[in-house]
Amino acid sequence: MSKPAPDRSLNALAPGLYVTATPIGNASDISLRALDVLRGADLVLCEDTRVTAKLFAIHGIDTKMAPYHDHNAAEMRPKVLRRLEAGERIALVSDAGTPLISDPGYKLVREAVEAGHNVTTLPGASSVMAALTLAGLPTDRFFFAGFLSAKQEARRKELADLAAVPATLVFLESANRLDASLADMAMALGPREAAVARELTKRFEEVRRGHLSDLAAHYAEAGAPKGEIVVVVGPPAARAPLCQGEVDAMLENALKRTSLKDAVAEVTAMTGLPRREVYARALTLSGDDGE
Repeated sequence: MSKPAPDRSLNALAPGLYVTATPIGNASDISLRALDVLRGADLVLCEDTRVTAKLFAIHGIDTKMAPYHDHNAAEMRPKVLRRLEAGERIALVSDAGTPLISDPGYKLVREAVEAGHNVTTLPGASSVMAALTLAGLPTDRFFFAGFLSAKQEARRKELADLAAVPATLVFLESANRLDASLADMAMALGPREAAVARELTKRFEEVRRGHLSDLAAHYAEAGAPKGEIVVVVGPPAARAPLCQGEVDAMLENALKRTSLKDAVAEVTAMTGLPRREVYARALTLSGDDGE
């Protein structure tokens, strides 16, 4: 005799805040538990109700929705906390993937916890984790850097600060900035292996792998690709300790070809030395005492 199906009654859903992952492209990539919570919640908080409504239509969900995003979060949080205090069951979703990963919501979670409410997570799809598993690069240690700055000067500084991080780096990027960002990565991070993943879990999923400089050249020629993009960059190679003469030679070579600022970024990426040390040495070699 077969065993009865497990009880997944909506009445079993306890009051609290449910941080719920949704698909990043393929509507089937959602857990049974997530569907139960979305059907049984009193309210679902969404980045964009129009986007979530499409997912609800596919899965036959008619739960009430309300927008929760960067522009209204400060106004919405007290209202949500009052509803939690009244014993309601509230789900928090993003437009795609796992909430709070480059999405609004952490302040709501923090304040709900501080108020003593039950907060739990329903794990699921994540573009960051999906890209990591497809990149073919080390995953034992990784650093998620989110979106880089849209302005080149700020972006290069951010990359220079990340150059010595002993881990695989993961970035989100917009299509129209991809080639410029890859070129800046190649300059700041050095000759590393990388992967550009786009349209993950969708029909036209693509992962292009290669050296940063080769990827930058490809997208500069091919133009901006379509879809949401994740860039995964391998960790810096282990280097033997460098003597001062070797560092000076690198700086002198770089200073002949580019500005002091770019030379410092280049040598910082190549050596893994602290940027301030490389900068101070570059000032000395260039004859600029900074005064």
